[in-house]
Amino acid sequence: MDFLVVADPFSTFKTHKDSTFAMLREAARRGHHLWVCEPWQLRSEPGHGVRVTPTRLHLSLDALNSHAGQHVPDWVQAAEDATRRLADFDAVLMRKDPPFDAEYVYATHLLSQAEREGAKVFNRPAALREHPEKLAILEFPQFTAPTLVSRDMAALRAFHAEQQDLIFKPLDGMGGMGIFRVKADALNLGAILEQLTRDGTQTIMAQRYLPQISEGDKRVLLIDGVPVSHALARIPQGGEVRGNLAAGGKGVALPLTPREREIAEFLGPILAARGLLLVGLDVIGGHLTEINVTSPTCFQEISAQAGVDVAALFVDALERHLG
Repeated sequence: MDFLVVADPFSTFKTHKDSTFAMLREAARRGHHLWVCEPWQLRSEPGHGVRVTPTRLHLSLDALNSHAGQHVPDWVQAAEDATRRLADFDAVLMRKDPPFDAEYVYATHLLSQAEREGAKVFNRPAALREHPEKLAILEFPQFTAPTLVSRDMAALRAFHAEQQDLIFKPLDGMGGMGIFRVKADALNLGAILEQLTRDGTQTIMAQRYLPQISEGDKRVLLIDGVPVSHALARIPQGGEVRGNLAAGGKGVALPLTPREREIAEFLGPILAARGLLLVGLDVIGGHLTEINVTSPTCFQEISAQAGVDVAALFVDALERHLG
């Protein structure tokens, strides 16, 4: 089959940790043909529909034989290929990292048009638009800690006075970017709110601080609605409040707890029915904090530590959908 992956530049992939690389490696091992492009390369042309001039990837033998967590230099040979309609690929995988900005949204609209022309896109573009990663949890309050979404400074201050210990974060961040904890003493609360809300002009999220973060911010993966058996606990290091790997957190693969499985098994069928083949739930202390749908990660860390071939599970699900 022919797979097109829409992602950040492939030259930036880290073979020892990137989940997208793990997907490419597994697909190539099965004999599938691989192309990549960046979102800006998508275009709709009169009489042709949504097209792209992608780059064809040929993985090296070292890459094909590598294992999860292994760095592989010179992992690919690549060359620009002929312009093709997205509908001519067997599958299009949208794997562009956040931010979920206007350009990202425009790309999803082009992908939706490609769907109307016959393309099969994973995750579905409409579902990506409908599930911004911070805000999507609001649909499931039974699983979340107290949460306020607002840009109103007075409302944010009042919520802090009520909860006493809060995490404030931007709605379009990733990798722990822009996250602040404010304890009961309210130290620097005004400055933090001014910065994050840009003086009351940008909406942010406030969540009750969960002390169980010391045990890890758990990444629970759903593949076609089914939870992977192990989560990756991203444990803060060196006095940090952020467990994100990008912020220096330590990743430890652990079996799902009963509460994590409860959340995953409740959300899994709902999200899969909406066209979300791959989802990353973030859970702290049994509370759902984010629903990641753009480019969920942690394949390689879970595979290396728990012996669960997450990429194989994903490609299995993809192949089922393609018949």
